[in-house]
Amino acid sequence: MKRHVALFTAASLMVGLVAFVGADEKKEEPKFKAVCPVSGKAAKEDQSAEYKGAKVYFCCGGCPDAFKKDTAKYATKANYQLAVTGQAKLVKCPLSGGKLNTETAIAIGDTKVCFCCENCQGKVKEAKGDEQIELVFNDKAFAKGFEIKKAKEEK
Repeated sequence: MKRHVALFTAASLMVGLVAFVGADEKKEEPKFKAVCPVSGKAAKEDQSAEYKGAKVYFCCGGCPDAFKKDTAKYATKANYQLAVTGQAKLVKCPLSGGKLNTETAIAIGDTKVCFCCENCQGKVKEAKGDEQIELVFNDKAFAKGFEIKKAKEEK
């Protein structure tokens, strides 16, 4: 009987330890995930600049200056970052400006995008990688399809 109690106790401790270690691993996952539009490296929350009423994040202190000098060059990737970080919300088809059809949703990089129809969806599906990002997040498409979320005012 004592042997069964000892085995049960040991097994319970192992299960608890595994659950504890698993919980620690989940805590280590970074909450902030963005890519610097200038360098393509991981961006940091403490390196940012105002852009279209929101914040665009960079990997280092040098990239904001490069971004400000030639914003048009980096605009597509900055717009994409606004969507990935949740600062911009998709409200219309980025290609046509039409009403969104949720059945047309596809993943583009780290975000999902819906379109008005299968024709618009098909144009983007045919493109690959950065071509998809360019089609959906260039300044013209971004203006048609996305709205910047208003930051909550501090009291």
